[in-house]
Amino acid sequence: MFVKLCGLRTPEDVAVAVEAGADAVGFVFTTSPRQVSPDAVRRLLAGVPTHVLSVGVVHGITAAEARELAHAAGVDALQLHGAYPREAFDELKDLRLLRATSLTADTDVVTGAFGEEWLLLDSPVAGSGERWDLTALNATRPSGHWLLAGGLSPDNVAEAIATAQPWGVDVSSGVESSRGVKDHGRMRAFVAAARH
Repeated sequence: MFVKLCGLRTPEDVAVAVEAGADAVGFVFTTSPRQVSPDAVRRLLAGVPTHVLSVGVVHGITAAEARELAHAAGVDALQLHGAYPREAFDELKDLRLLRATSLTADTDVVTGAFGEEWLLLDSPVAGSGERWDLTALNATRPSGHWLLAGGLSPDNVAEAIATAQPWGVDVSSGVESSRGVKDHGRMRAFVAAARH
């Protein structure tokens, strides 16, 4: 099970994520309680070994702005979160991309449909900690390397994996003690629960 811990902001967050065995770490570049600057991310990446994927997360900005942030920070991949059109992915096709969206009747659930390497299905309100109805996946099965997100926590991730059968999982608010502040014990517990 591929595990991504997102919204990291401190060297301690990064150290715990790596020590817990996360496959990927995410850094939010755009407006959020978890926002970090590209300069701060570049410093945080010093604690990320090469086998752990570093992902910059953007929402509500242009592809050109997203590219600038990704290059300034030096992340391995870029997560376009929300209603980004296919043209944005075409514009960024030289980067490793993650397409993050909520599941609607119109969502293309084929990983790679927009040229992305990974697909992430999240709740309609990203970063809110709200769960969504996973039974919707019964009618629309994603394919390829797709991650489940939205309302996951150490307490429910194993059940969510059994229900949705994703390739990976992603968490942010579910491992926090308060908005934007990571709980290191919950981070470790999440990775362990996702893997068992």
